[in-house]
Amino acid sequence: MDFIEGEIIAIDKPLHWTSFDIVSKVRGAICHYLGQRKLKVGHTGTLDPLATGVVIVCTGKKTKLISQLQYDTKEYLATLQLGATTPSYDLEKEIDQTYPTAHITRELIDRVIPQFVGEQWQTPPMFSAVQINGKRAYELARKGETVELKPKLLVIDEIEVTDFNAETMQLSIRVVCSKGTYIRALARDIGERLESGAHLIALRRIRVGDIRVEDCMTVEQFSESLKK
Repeated sequence: MDFIEGEIIAIDKPLHWTSFDIVSKVRGAICHYLGQRKLKVGHTGTLDPLATGVVIVCTGKKTKLISQLQYDTKEYLATLQLGATTPSYDLEKEIDQTYPTAHITRELIDRVIPQFVGEQWQTPPMFSAVQINGKRAYELARKGETVELKPKLLVIDEIEVTDFNAETMQLSIRVVCSKGTYIRALARDIGERLESGAHLIALRRIRVGDIRVEDCMTVEQFSESLKK
């Protein structure tokens, strides 16, 4: 492998790691392997710490492809908890409000979910990496500052229900979508459309472009491959 001319590496991100953690570990392993201190390394799309799955890492001259690769279609498996919301729309923050769920049935869900296919205007979460006057929105939100984010136009190519547990009110979906889609915000919007609330309790990115999670290595496997 020629990491200076450039390689594209598919990593399966573990829970609680940031995308920057992945880049840092990969860069460190390669620099140790090459016996040098510096190397251009970047990723093609942020994945939240509470999500797992595909993160594409580019090295050397192939970091020039990052802006292009960011537009690749993404595919996710997500689990939503209906009937409650959190400020971050996921498990980063505690539940702040609960809502009735007695009216939610599989039939209602099957009527609502298809409404999200196609072009959608989506307001990003306050706890997101969106830039506001040179600062990340999550930095301001974690300081308790109120931030107003503008809706962005995105495309959801496919969305389907993979499971619904009426006792726990947990809904699992598969989503194929464009760059810039926040699945946490989608969870929020689904909750609202169901006339209740919802937040994300699990998220796994299973595909970026043509690269599936089955094609990925863990960081440990990548490091071991260099030793061999």
